[in-house]
Order: sequence, then C-alpha cells, then structure tokens
Amino acid sequence: MTPDEWSPRTRTALADAGLDQETVAAVVTRALDEDFADGPDVTTTATVPADAVAGAAITPRQPGVLAGGPVAIAIFDAILGPGNFTFELVPDGTLLVPGVPAILLRGRVSGILTAERTALNILTHLTGIASLTRQWVDAVHGTGARIRDTRKTLPGLRALEKYAVRCGGGVNHRMSLGDAALIKDNHVAAAGSVRAAIDAVRSVRPDIPLEVEVDTLAQLDEALDAGAQLILLDNFRLADTVEAVRRTRSGHPGVMLESSGGLALTDAAAVAATGVDYLAVGALTHSSPAVDLGLDLR
Repeated sequence: MTPDEWSPRTRTALADAGLDQETVAAVVTRALDEDFADGPDVTTTATVPADAVAGAAITPRQPGVLAGGPVAIAIFDAILGPGNFTFELVPDGTLLVPGVPAILLRGRVSGILTAERTALNILTHLTGIASLTRQWVDAVHGTGARIRDTRKTLPGLRALEKYAVRCGGGVNHRMSLGDAALIKDNHVAAAGSVRAAIDAVRSVRPDIPLEVEVDTLAQLDEALDAGAQLILLDNFRLADTVEAVRRTRSGHPGVMLESSGGLALTDAAAVAATGVDYLAVGALTHSSPAVDLGLDLR
C-alpha cells in the first residue's frame, strides 16, 4: 500500500504527528503481509456477517502515554478501505486513563476484527516506549538534563520507536550511522587514542556532529583538549560524573556531556543533578514493556 491509498483524514493524522508516510506505509505493508501470508482471516470470515457494521473502542487498561494512534488508524484504513470507516483519536503524547477510550472506530466488523491484532501490536509497543520515556523524563524534571534514546531499536521500526520516545518527552540520538559520528571504545582502540580517533573523523567529515565516548577522567581530559563538543561518559561512577562536569564546565563551558551505561530509573535524578546534559537510555526502546490496550466492539 502507498500513502496515496489512504483516506485524506488518515494522511492528515499522520502529517499532524510528523510521521513520514512512506515509512509508515512500509511498516503497515510488512505487518499485513505477515498476517495474510496464508490467506484471509479464516475466523472472522466464518463468524462475522459480511455486512455487519458496529462501533469499537480501543481503551487502555493501565496508565501510560499514547503513541502510534495515527499508525493504528493507517492499519484500519488499509483493511477497511479509505472512506469506509470513521474514527476519533486523542493526540499522541496524551496521558492515558484506564477505562477512557483512546480511539473510537465505526465500520465493518469484519474489517475491524481483521486489523485488530496488528493495530494493537504497534499501538501497545509504541505506547510502552512513550510511557517508559515519560517516567525517565519525570524523574529528571527540574535538573535541565534531557533523556535521549540510542540505536538499540528493532529492525524496520527505528523511525516509529524514536517517534514514540519524542511522544514521551525524550529526544533522539542519531537516526543512522551516517548522520553523526559516535567514537566508541573500539574506535579509540583501532585509532590508537581518543585524539587520533577524533582527528580521523574530522579529516573525513569535518562538518558532521561528533560525539566521543570516554571511560576515564584521563580520556575526558584528552577529548576536551582535542576539541570534542559532545562527550559520552560511559559507566562513570557518580563521583566521577561530578568531577567530569566540574572539569568540563570550568574550562570548556560549551561542551555537552552525556551519561550512559547501566543507568537505572531509581538513580536518574542523582545522575541528572550532577549537571550532565543528557542521560542516554537504551532501555527506552529495547526493554520497554507494552502498555495494555484492548479493542472491544460496541
């Protein structure tokens, strides 16, 4: 399916959310190809009259932050056909209240039930990411630190998972290997030193955003002397993070710092209070639990 095959209202919902429609179309197509790999929905075809029409509600059964509503609507659009159903949905980023519907639909029952599981798979996953992100954002509120994701995403879902992070109030790290440079410990080992790695990247792409990972305060000093503008403090103890912030702010006030590695939600406030600019949390995408939402016919 292509975006041109969706209804204008579905395309508007995706555009208002800032979602790339070609990316969403690719995800929807792959998901539905899996569902229809062996033919049509046998159960629904056998049990639901072809002309039956009804309303349905997608309702949270636990608190959370909605993400992926327009994507779910695109799935229903693909099954029911543009203009063949109506919908109402709350905006992504909305705090969910258990028992209060997030999406209302009306259309052919057979189409709604055929699309149900696929739509809920996407919706519960993305809402889980947004909800976990909001917990981290709330934990560091008032410190000035921001919560940032990583590239630890599921293949094919990176754009949507990172969108869900934004719905939860987080910010995105690089989207791919080519839009920014991230020098990690193995790159340092291969280049010979932190400075050598920084110089190597700048010789190839002097204009690209560059971040360097450091494991010790000595490496931090080396990165600062080499002119790094964004430094990732990997697995630093809290006391070392405090010292890293002190050294950086005293002599290099424009440099930004990011804490990463083994961070726990219970420690987020303390880490953020050191004065770092970012907390990098891979768990936002690789370990967020799905939020329970269910679809019921009305």
